Amino acid sequence: MNRSPSNTRPIAIALAAMSLLAGTAHADVTVISFGGTNQKAQAKAFYEPYAKATGSKVIPGEYNGEQAKIKAMVEAKNVTWDVVEVESPELARGCEEGLYEKIDYSKIGPKADFVPAAVTECGIGIFVWSTILAYNSDALKTAPTSWADFWDLKKFPGKRGMRKGAKFTLEFALIADGVKPDEVYKVLGTKAGTERAFKKLDHIKSSIQWWEAGAQPPQLLAAGDVVMTSAYNGRIATAQKEGKTNLKIVWTNNIYDFDLWGIPVGTPKKDEAYKFIAFASKPENQAVFAGEIPYGPTNLKGTALVDKAIVPELPTAPQNMKGAFASDTQFWVEHGEDLEQRFNAWAAK
Repeated sequence: MNRSPSNTRPIAIALAAMSLLAGTAHADVTVISFGGTNQKAQAKAFYEPYAKATGSKVIPGEYNGEQAKIKAMVEAKNVTWDVVEVESPELARGCEEGLYEKIDYSKIGPKADFVPAAVTECGIGIFVWSTILAYNSDALKTAPTSWADFWDLKKFPGKRGMRKGAKFTLEFALIADGVKPDEVYKVLGTKAGTERAFKKLDHIKSSIQWWEAGAQPPQLLAAGDVVMTSAYNGRIATAQKEGKTNLKIVWTNNIYDFDLWGIPVGTPKKDEAYKFIAFASKPENQAVFAGEIPYGPTNLKGTALVDKAIVPELPTAPQNMKGAFASDTQFWVEHGEDLEQRFNAWAAK
């Protein structure tokens, strides 16, 4: 059957348009994060500039860290998430279960460009956050300077706030008892070390106000319910910006950890996922993120690009990293369940 040029031309144009749209859609990348102010900061630092630089759109989504969703996608071979923000223990477990791609760092950048602990088998760190000691300067005549001071009820009377869980609580107990940061997990991995940590916690148990959500420590401090507390650095920094300048941070022996980018196994857009992660891992983009939320760049060149007024608030500032130590993700993957059970039994007594 013969077709006139006038009939074939619209069809050809339509096919070309469909092809172009398909190509554009393929270049889009779906990025899942924890939402809220974190996602807003990511939009400014990563999503919008990525779209501008590449012409590819970032399709944002959010979740609450449910690994079951990722596992279901991978097992059904119907993966619609291309890049996912994952906390370090969940990423380590998911890596062991085959839920995340092994990272090809040749597609991101030299490993030496990043904070060493941010470089993992199945993910690259997005930002560094720290658990620090915070105190209310109006409530204490003398400023505490260490976790040993946190345990000193005579010199620093008043209630203490601590996260209701084994993780970080046990590490700080050992630090307060004189264990060096680089030996904490070696000690905590022994029966005697565990006993030592709980025995140290016994000393202040009656003075502890437990917290469970990150928003609670600055509230407890501001209300005068506690005089000092463990806290996430970003939460205290936010409270300071809101006018609570009497809340202070002690960085000595803070524990830092990461949120990381992971690529679910089976995404049809693995190349696009790598392109996005490589872009988001550039120091200039991480610096924009740190300017929105005071969490540290994982790219070692990033901190130098952050507004100098913000740098002292970052976990990655040289003076804050001095004496800091990384949370041992593998330790908590292996021992976390047992230690949490023991902690819950101890706390309930």
